Formats: sequence, C-alpha cells, structure tokens
Amino acid sequence: MLLAEGYEDAFIGITIPQSSRDELAMYDFAICIDIIMKRENIKEEDAVDYFYFNVVNSFAGNYTPLFLKRATLEQASKTHG
Repeated sequence: MLLAEGYEDAFIGITIPQSSRDELAMYDFAICIDIIMKRENIKEEDAVDYFYFNVVNSFAGNYTPLFLKRATLEQASKTHG
C-alpha cells in the first residue's frame, strides 16, 4: 500500500481487499483540495486542477491510493445513471 505524502490529514482509511486487489489507502478529495489551497495559497478551482494534474495523474501501479469524492445517491445516479 502506498501513501499520499503531504495528505495525512485527508487519510480516511483503507479499502477492503477484493479478489485479486490488495488493501489501498483512501483519502478524502475535499480535504485534499483544502490542503492544497492552504499549502499553495491558491483558489479552489486552481487547487482542483493542481490535484488532478499532480496527484490523480501520478499513477504508481496497483498500490496507488484512492481518493473519495463524497456524493449523495442522487448525485451518483445522475453521474453514472
């Protein structure tokens, strides 16, 4: 399991292993954005861009941490329905 350095305050737990997948570290997306906004002294929109470019796109193999974007069931059904 890999950890996302600098995002310790956003750590929310680990996933439960499934089939051939090992446990993965999981972080709260919104807290990650808050961390970036404070650390880089930038606006939310810029922090989101920074996060996707520098964190999400830095895939490090099968042990790359996951980032949870909290949503309601209604929001999820509109996104994936």
